[in-house]
Amino acid sequence: MTAEPRARVPRRPVHGVLLLDKPVGLSAQAAVSKVKWLLAAEKAGHTGTLDPLASGLLPVCLGAATKFAQLQLDADKAYDATLRLGVRTTTGDAEGEVVATAAVDPDALCPQRLAALAQRFTGVIEQIPPMHSALKKEGRALYEYARAGVVVERAPRQVTIHALTLAPVADDPTALRLQVRCSKGTYVRTLAEDIGAALGCGAHLTALRRTDTGGLSLAQAITLEGLQALSPAQRLRVLLPPEALLPGVPQVQLDEREAGRFLSGLRRRGPWPPAPLVAVFAQRPRALLGTARCVRGELIPLRLLAPTEISQYLQQTAS
Repeated sequence: MTAEPRARVPRRPVHGVLLLDKPVGLSAQAAVSKVKWLLAAEKAGHTGTLDPLASGLLPVCLGAATKFAQLQLDADKAYDATLRLGVRTTTGDAEGEVVATAAVDPDALCPQRLAALAQRFTGVIEQIPPMHSALKKEGRALYEYARAGVVVERAPRQVTIHALTLAPVADDPTALRLQVRCSKGTYVRTLAEDIGAALGCGAHLTALRRTDTGGLSLAQAITLEGLQALSPAQRLRVLLPPEALLPGVPQVQLDEREAGRFLSGLRRRGPWPPAPLVAVFAQRPRALLGTARCVRGELIPLRLLAPTEISQYLQQTAS
């Protein structure tokens, strides 16, 4: 007996940002596809991948918000992680095979030594990208070489660790909790391995949870189960506006006439201070028009929303 074909869900324009608490075991792209299906949205994307073994904050951009996703890709991130000390693996996390074990010196985990170690890894540091990563070399992802048993040379990369704390895990002398706020491109797995090496026993990552990205917080996020439990109308109401991807960015407001000219791509003049990035809004009704930069009193368009996107978003929020 053949199964009946699954009913095709009609897509609709949906605009905004969903802060998703991604579960362990699901890829970022699979999570985006699930959100897109639950909202019956035409267009969706994310602001930076999160490994299947990692959980936590994954901002999902819908419709017009996808135009500003790059800003979050470049933003600082924050993570809460757990390290297993005394064990190194091929991948730097729990998925890999064990390659070495060593005893853990309990004296190395005293608060003073951990604070000194955290200070050592704070600031601008160099990391060698792990072989099990999506970074490309000669058109192929490094993990493809790793799966084939090939190790290729990787140049060290500079990243910035803005804040780092290390603390023992209660009742587990071989575990260490790591909380970090870092620049884009930081590999927390590599940081875990380097900290293990500095302790003289090695380490690998056993849990990773993203708690913040570019000022967006996990505290605001919803799970897939929570989203699925809502009605279609309620799902729309948990979306943040597209400008949520622009926290802290100076704002410029334009009247109806100036807004129309700006949306057509024309530069506008006004009493605006210099700024590399501003969020531009229409005054009435208040709606994001796009982004621009201000140079010598001139507003220069960067990323613009289409008039249809603005109209659809206003209708979406009015319903």
